[in-house]
Amino acid sequence: MSFLMVLKQMEGRTIVRDACQWNGNGTLLIPSGEYMVNGAIFSGPCNGSAKTFEMKGVIKAPTDPNIFCKLESWISFQYIHDLDIKGHGTFDGQGACAWGKHPCATLPYTLGLYFINNLIVHDIHSNNSKGVHVNVYKCINAKFRHVQIAAPDNSPNTDGIHIGYSKNIHIADSNIGTGDDCIAIIDGSQNINITGITCGPGHGISIGSLGKVPTQEVVKDIQVKSCTFINTQNGVRIKTWASSIAGMATNITFDDITIINASNPIIIDQHYCPERNCSGSTQESCVQIKDVTFNNIRGSSNSKAAITLNCSASHPCKGIMLNDINLEYHAPDAPAISTCTNANGKATGKELPPSCLK
Repeated sequence: MSFLMVLKQMEGRTIVRDACQWNGNGTLLIPSGEYMVNGAIFSGPCNGSAKTFEMKGVIKAPTDPNIFCKLESWISFQYIHDLDIKGHGTFDGQGACAWGKHPCATLPYTLGLYFINNLIVHDIHSNNSKGVHVNVYKCINAKFRHVQIAAPDNSPNTDGIHIGYSKNIHIADSNIGTGDDCIAIIDGSQNINITGITCGPGHGISIGSLGKVPTQEVVKDIQVKSCTFINTQNGVRIKTWASSIAGMATNITFDDITIINASNPIIIDQHYCPERNCSGSTQESCVQIKDVTFNNIRGSSNSKAAITLNCSASHPCKGIMLNDINLEYHAPDAPAISTCTNANGKATGKELPPSCLK
């Protein structure tokens, strides 16, 4: 049985209870129209069986920093199993008000998904998040499909989908364009399958960054397949901080990838430091990267270094495989090159640019 629940304000946020307490299949329906919501928490555990959040309208986020600076996530779902988030509605983060100077310690995620087993998210739109669009944390068995995520290329830290400490996550047939990573896969992420994503603008699809905070868990069994990158900063990337924090990223495959005009089509960067305050440091990354395959990657680079494997001196990359790489570079200083530092592996099939792996 479905019902429309009217949201009630409570200290600037909305605590959604009625749908969760409903015995049976409860549905929280957002009808067509535009709605201003300061923030909402949909929290379990729930009675009955599957729960549905159906969006047909547009939900708009607050633009007052006195409200949004207090939020970790603008809309969050937590401790709910068998949850379906669907509809052709839109989360409008109204992020332009926060992308410049703002008084917040951190900017809120548009959609926070926490401690959920058996989750389906499909046919929704997220526009102009203040921070990360979708944050997935400690979820098991989640499927995303036909998701549309958009923010300008100059919107800082607006990752499309950010995954951490989660298992069995599948993301398919979606369009993501932001000012940061289209998809970021961080610590503790295992068995992640990404296919049919169109990414751009943005920073590509990234493993990491890893090695910045303690209590790292292994990242493993990641497959990125049949994706297209258009005018992105990076294509497929693995990034770790040069810190003493140990970690591991292993059994990662990038397969059947089309890259159009990316600055770094293929990159492993174990000296990642976007804050630019790491100069002079002799610390090497303690994150071990091994068993990574780049297969059938084609397209074009807009920089001479189409392949960069910049690994740690103390923990060199192991088991790197480059197979059938065809990345063109059209500029006066053509052709493209590949560069390797502390990277071990082999190259097979087509090598454009010629591989630096020995």
